[in-house]
Amino acid sequence: MRLPKDILKIPDLSRAQVDLILKEAFRFKNKKGPASASDQVLRGKAVALIFEKNSLRTRVAFEAAISYLGGQPIFLSGEDILYRADKDTSRESIEDITRTLDRLAHGIAARVKRRKTLVDIAAVSRNPLINLLCDTHHPTQAISDVMTIRWHKGKKKVKVTFVGDGNNVATSLMDICALMGHDFSIASPQGYEIKKDLRENASRTAAKSKSKIEFLRDPKEAVLNADVVYTDTFVSMGDEGETARREKDFVRYRVDAKLMSHAKKDALFMHCLPAHRESEVSAEVMDGRWSVIFDEAEARLHVAKALLYLLFR
Repeated sequence: MRLPKDILKIPDLSRAQVDLILKEAFRFKNKKGPASASDQVLRGKAVALIFEKNSLRTRVAFEAAISYLGGQPIFLSGEDILYRADKDTSRESIEDITRTLDRLAHGIAARVKRRKTLVDIAAVSRNPLINLLCDTHHPTQAISDVMTIRWHKGKKKVKVTFVGDGNNVATSLMDICALMGHDFSIASPQGYEIKKDLRENASRTAAKSKSKIEFLRDPKEAVLNADVVYTDTFVSMGDEGETARREKDFVRYRVDAKLMSHAKKDALFMHCLPAHRESEVSAEVMDGRWSVIFDEAEARLHVAKALLYLLFR
């Protein structure tokens, strides 16, 4: 079984393909010592890493994964190679940048501000492209999240609840739960919901996988009997100008011990990080018995290895 050339969003993948990625990710997780010769599918190859946004986990995971598989990661700041501003035409076009990278590297992984940038790269590039985050989707995070859930809960069906902003992380988590047959519930304030067309698409997928998706206002209702409670920062990169308004709008949506008490007794707490203690999550929950956030961070490395291995083998 092959993966698509480009990994841009979860709906581009089948359930069998996600299972294959997870199988390889767990293989890498359990592997000790250096990579075997058969795993070094990137030997003699370079992968360009384009980052328009800051990153800790994603950048380190992919640089380490590329190196482990025998390749050379090449970090490219978006400021250096993409337009500095919407009206700045002094830089190269996306098409020319992509055609150049096709000659100099063997694949691209990109963390960008707008999904259109990825679409434009994919339309031109002959080499694999991985979405490391855009304004609407975060597929590598979602696959890492499902790996973390399987790590702790096995392959059984679970209920995953997201509390907070219907952002790119929430969207991809919804998509992968619908695809893999997990129930998904999200509680968001009015005006911060996942986009309607994305909700409708996930609902159609959930109907096929016999999972349930709920879109709610009340976080307590959403968390009821959840196996996993998930949140993300209320102020994402690029939204800093809305900080005061968002803090007010999300005041009821902080995940604390009281909210966790409505989930199952053995519920997990997850967060893609970076997190802000006492903002979207209390320190008691983030550092407490529920939390698997650093297993979740580690999973990013194993998923990066698995994706690259399957794309380049």
